[in-house]
Amino acid sequence: MDSYKALMDKYRELVLVDATLMNLNWDLETHMPPQGITLRSDQLAVIQRVRHRMLTSDGMAKALAEAEKLAESMDQIQKRNLYLIRREHDIAKSIPEDLVAELQRQSALAWSTWVKAKAAKDWKMFEPELKKLVDLSVRASEATMAVKGVKNAFDAMIDDHEEGMTQDRAASLLADLKNGLLPLIRKYTEASKDVDSALIMRPVPIDLQRNLVRDAVNMMGYDTVTDKARGAVDETEHPFTIGYFDDVRITVHYHESDPLNAFYSGLHEGGHALYELNRDHDWMYQPVGSSAGMGVHEAMSRFPENMLGRSRSFWRYYLPRLNKITKGVFSDLQVDDIVKAVNKVEASKTRVTADEMTYQMHVIIRFEIERKLFRGELEVSELPQAWNELYDKYLQIKFDHDGEGVLQDVHWSIGSYGYFQSYSMGNVYAGMFLKKMEENNGSWLDEVEKGNMRAPLGWLAENVHRKGALFQPQALIKMVTGTDVTVEPFVKYLEKKHSDIW
Repeated sequence: MDSYKALMDKYRELVLVDATLMNLNWDLETHMPPQGITLRSDQLAVIQRVRHRMLTSDGMAKALAEAEKLAESMDQIQKRNLYLIRREHDIAKSIPEDLVAELQRQSALAWSTWVKAKAAKDWKMFEPELKKLVDLSVRASEATMAVKGVKNAFDAMIDDHEEGMTQDRAASLLADLKNGLLPLIRKYTEASKDVDSALIMRPVPIDLQRNLVRDAVNMMGYDTVTDKARGAVDETEHPFTIGYFDDVRITVHYHESDPLNAFYSGLHEGGHALYELNRDHDWMYQPVGSSAGMGVHEAMSRFPENMLGRSRSFWRYYLPRLNKITKGVFSDLQVDDIVKAVNKVEASKTRVTADEMTYQMHVIIRFEIERKLFRGELEVSELPQAWNELYDKYLQIKFDHDGEGVLQDVHWSIGSYGYFQSYSMGNVYAGMFLKKMEENNGSWLDEVEKGNMRAPLGWLAENVHRKGALFQPQALIKMVTGTDVTVEPFVKYLEKKHSDIW
């Protein structure tokens, strides 16, 4: 098996380059001085070029071919590693090195411009940089279509985030989700209309909010405070998680008059982080040590944010803790006051703060826009108009400016096209995991009420986190739940939850 070991030694170096890119991107979005963007974009481009050369080199190709000769004698993990390296190698070979470097450079520049444009509420500032990034992304995706076995650039983009998912499959699941949720949205918007969600919009100093987020994520098991910590929390414009095994970092964005915004971002990003941290450490530097896909990743974050963090059981435990950390800011509220406020069903302008039901409409809007964009039915210059029209159609929402509208998400500025449906897929998968978990342990909410957040999160760690990329996403879902992907468990979860609340 010397040839397999030689291959894995080469792949280990590739993973270390990836981890270096992650840290550079972390710094880019957190502490890099504004004038550093040109230098950083060039650094990222060069390192991405080096990575591409390593992955597509004759040495890598030879090591891979030699290892594949022994595939029949390998175990499941080794065979999966071979498959994933072959797939990654062939995809990389299909994209010219210069295009890879330029795409990385433009992504950094577009992100920097997006931050300024969002603050200035100025779409026109961002549009030229986005146009360049979209064009480069289409060229790269078109180059990978044959290797991925897909028929168009948008399917190739979706495949980057979740192997086996296509726009037609995503559209079908999103349609099922929309049909299942629209009656519930109408019903519970009416039922919750008298609840004032501003009840929890109270000024809390940012320093106390930092303590609150730190408390929440450490309670989940995401250690950021001990001498064995593998996590860290920082601040950025748009929350994200980045890292690998022993160094996984999250960010949140603080709003002084909306302290639970950062709190729920912490639960969400903390869920992402635990998925990275809880993998089998023996798989470090191996392809199986990565995630099963971004749909599964989003399931791991949406579960602690919503199914755990917006439950009555959670707030029965956490409300006294919230008041202790915020020095009694919420001391006049009862558990049900908070539960109703954080579960109020109401159309809103912002995806990241939307309730669990109307959230899906935000995703559907973005998916439909991207589908039209990459079909050639929409120009980059027309994105604000398309955005506003769909928000009016689906949620009867109007925006005061593009800063709170089409510029609100970071994804388009960093080239993450074909990603948005992963959020709804994550909710769907989380609903399926919840159903299975309750079959195994129907008393998990009792544990949460005692402050044991790790009971449900431990089930996810054992059944999902530790599986890494050993299985394709759809295969993992079926293995864990026993059924093919369906929206029904998620819809039923929402129906039962809101029926109990209202």
